[in-house]
Amino acid sequence: MDDLDRRLIAELRINARASVPKLADLLGVAPGTVKSRMTRLEETGVIAGYTVRLREDASDGTIRGVMMMELSGRNVKALVATLRKTLGFRALHTTNGEWDLIAEVEVGSLPEFNRIVTHIRSMDGIAKTETYLFLGPA
Repeated sequence: MDDLDRRLIAELRINARASVPKLADLLGVAPGTVKSRMTRLEETGVIAGYTVRLREDASDGTIRGVMMMELSGRNVKALVATLRKTLGFRALHTTNGEWDLIAEVEVGSLPEFNRIVTHIRSMDGIAKTETYLFLGPA
């Protein structure tokens, strides 16, 4: 992936519905170049799909946040496998620093969010957690 690919992806993040001619104009290249780059990025899996971003006031009511976890004990692999299957975890990431894992949480209600946090905190192998709710875009 080169600088043009990165600039193309940046423009698609701003407006995933931008037309090929519009993207070509923004990037200062031919429409054929944009089309071939997009096709290659899709075929190689760099672009997995296109999405819609909602206005802040058009929220779907989903509760989102992150939960950082410090793990302990001997069965870390089994614990991580169990955590990957946790309903409400949109994604689970390993990281460096103070926390071993960061989970992206996405649920339909605050009680559901609380249920997940309470469940995770009670699991063997979870030494400590810290959780943040997303209040809205910055």
